[in-house]
Amino acid sequence: MERRSFLKKGTTAAAVLSSGAFGLSAMNAKKEETIIVDKYNYNLNYAPHLGMFQNHAGKDPIDQLNFMADQGFTAFEDNGMKGRSIETQEKMAKIMSNRNIEMGVFVAHKIYWKEPNLASGKEEFRKEFLSQIEESVAVAKRVNAKWMTVVPGHVDLRLNMAYQTANVVDSLKYASEILEKENLTMVLEPLNFRNHPGLFLSESPQAFQICKAVNSPSCKILFDIYHQQIQEGNLIPNIEACWDEIGYFQIGDNPGRNEPTSGEINYKNVFKYIHSRGFDGILGMEHGNSVNGKDGEIAVIKAYQESDKFL
Repeated sequence: MERRSFLKKGTTAAAVLSSGAFGLSAMNAKKEETIIVDKYNYNLNYAPHLGMFQNHAGKDPIDQLNFMADQGFTAFEDNGMKGRSIETQEKMAKIMSNRNIEMGVFVAHKIYWKEPNLASGKEEFRKEFLSQIEESVAVAKRVNAKWMTVVPGHVDLRLNMAYQTANVVDSLKYASEILEKENLTMVLEPLNFRNHPGLFLSESPQAFQICKAVNSPSCKILFDIYHQQIQEGNLIPNIEACWDEIGYFQIGDNPGRNEPTSGEINYKNVFKYIHSRGFDGILGMEHGNSVNGKDGEIAVIKAYQESDKFL
């Protein structure tokens, strides 16, 4: 398989940085380690998360962000950003600004995995949700984020689906009023039935319908390619059908929910289509590594370099 120059000849598995602040430590790397020598220029804004490269960069978030930037990644996402200390958020925001890394999504609110909240229409759940959206506005400003993830929660088995949909739409309209003032966007994530049984939002056409009903630039779809491959398949036609309401993508191959090339999805073709539509947003790498350790981290980087060669 043809690849651009990626590994320095005469070395073996594992990788260290080749440039940047953290990259200075590569000068002292053991001889048996592989050194990544090219900073790859990706055609799309793929966003790793903390932990994905910690065998090379260590556990410190700042070192991990430097590693991502040194490898050519221009975005980053962190589902748990809201739960980090303000000091950590500010430090991460500073390094992202310095290294030209765009902040992707973080989870905006408490997700109800096993009981209905927004679908129920109960005022107590709506107030809680809107309060958490307001809290997330402060986080978004602190870390320079434009997007936040929203999952409407579990279905309400005592209500007709049409009533549940109306309840969810009403709550999202109120949230949109908050977010529009700050030029922020919540992205609704449909989740597949296998990993998350019983959730209200599971399919892209359903998310499309809800976004149309809310009718706000602050309410869009998070199209998670892994989830939708399981839930509905037919990926490129469904992306095309939902295109006007998609604000963000997430990535994961199936089976396994690991990096592209590890499963059945032809990510090179999917990325080619997304790029052909002029998408300049973020594609979050919300998946694991198919191989443990430094070898697995190299495999992730190589998989993205290979899958990005669609032009």
